[in-house]
Amino acid sequence: MSETPPAQRRPSGELEASVLAALWAAEGPLSPAEVQSALGGRLARTTVTTILSRLHDKGAVSRSRAGRGFTYSPIQDSAGLTARRMRSELDKQHDRGTALARFVSQLTREDEQLLRSLLESAADGPQGTPGTGRPPAPGAAP
Repeated sequence: MSETPPAQRRPSGELEASVLAALWAAEGPLSPAEVQSALGGRLARTTVTTILSRLHDKGAVSRSRAGRGFTYSPIQDSAGLTARRMRSELDKQHDRGTALARFVSQLTREDEQLLRSLLESAADGPQGTPGTGRPPAPGAAP
């Protein structure tokens, strides 16, 4: 008798990432059926709905009533969501200094230079700096 191999479990967060990618690629809010279609129909609609509900509970997507159901939109872009997750993890730490020190110690040289540049820009004031996601301050010189 031959055994069938056990089903492979997806890595944690993979389904949420796929659903978010579909929402980011969309021109507007999507229903669960539209998200399912955007994902190639490989997930059951109930699974997609559950993922969307969890993302809504986590504050990653907003939802609006559409007929008897909902449509969903991402609240932030990918970079904004990453920053939010990083902040959330940092907020869980009692020793923030050690957590930040370990984070910084694992940065590549390029990322460390970028972080230094961003911190210097933030210290200089709210001037718009490419890559920071902050618009120029009203009346700021270019």
